[in-house]
Amino acid sequence: MAITAAEVKELREKTGAGMLDCKKALEEANGDMTRAAEILREKGLAAAAKKAGRIATEGVVESYIHGGGRIGVLVEVNCETDFVGKTDQFREFVRDIAMHIAASNPKYVRREEVPQEELDKEREILRTQALNEGKPEKVVEKIVEGRISKYFEENCLLEQPFVKDPDKTVQELLNEKISTIGENISIRRFARFELGEGLEKKQDNFVEEVMAQVKK
Repeated sequence: MAITAAEVKELREKTGAGMLDCKKALEEANGDMTRAAEILREKGLAAAAKKAGRIATEGVVESYIHGGGRIGVLVEVNCETDFVGKTDQFREFVRDIAMHIAASNPKYVRREEVPQEELDKEREILRTQALNEGKPEKVVEKIVEGRISKYFEENCLLEQPFVKDPDKTVQELLNEKISTIGENISIRRFARFELGEGLEKKQDNFVEEVMAQVKK
């Protein structure tokens, strides 16, 4: 059944879980609000949302180098306590995030970081594409917003499918770790470097190499 934005908002207000998680829970529950809330609790997502409001200033800066130095990533991931920041579980999660960034090449951590002027430009391009495809004017805006969602999925780390398990997003993986570890965890920032990036050179598909490695 079709899930409305109002239903998603209501569930989010009740549970504090993310919009995407609420939408998926409502779809799984066939629109049953009570069951959807139960699904979120079963997955630990409601609890994760409550922890997400707590301040996280500890953590680690992790590096990942691939292909003999051809791709390098630095990522800062925060948690609440120094104790958790030193655990193997937390550090393994951070290493996975660094490898994911190397493979998937996101531009931003979250959609809120995308500059408005970039979004406006992308919307204009997508609108022109839709019109050139012969789409009716009355549905063009809806098509554009659908494609903007895809743009966020491709460019924002938290919305990308996790390279080791594409059935879940990085945000969903993060929520699982928050629930399991019991502290707020925040992916704060990252930098990704690719040898010769921006220079005219022979194009080798380093991204495919990285993805092949992390899936082993």
